[in-house]
Amino acid sequence: MPRVEIPFPEHALFRTELPIRIDDVNYGGHLGNDAVLALAQEVRLRFLVAHGFASELDVAGVGLVMADAMVQYRAEGRYGMVLEVELAAGEVRSRRTELLYRMRDRATGQEIARVATGLLWFDYAARKVVSMPEAFRRVVEPPPAG
Repeated sequence: MPRVEIPFPEHALFRTELPIRIDDVNYGGHLGNDAVLALAQEVRLRFLVAHGFASELDVAGVGLVMADAMVQYRAEGRYGMVLEVELAAGEVRSRRTELLYRMRDRATGQEIARVATGLLWFDYAARKVVSMPEAFRRVVEPPPAG
């Protein structure tokens, strides 16, 4: 199987910092697989809240549900390391949005991991996939310069 490659665009939409906690470390002494996705979810929630959305269940009246995820490790993340995490938009479609995350060690700048999450826009009351709210589209697809 070829190695996973997650491209990261030049322009990030959001940046934040997260410490690697002891619960994030696996028996190998480094950042665990499950923890990487939990950190990505924390960054995603901070991004949404920073743009005035209530939660992943209420992004301008519509929810998000994860359809797929991919992780590319670049180096070991260790307990006590503070990660600088950038979030960017990948492929954006009417019913699906890809968000990309780049995690770096704040102290050294070394890249630790990249994550891609495929999210579906979801109406939890009706239990069905719906279209992306326009308010979110404006956040991830700024108007063309001109």
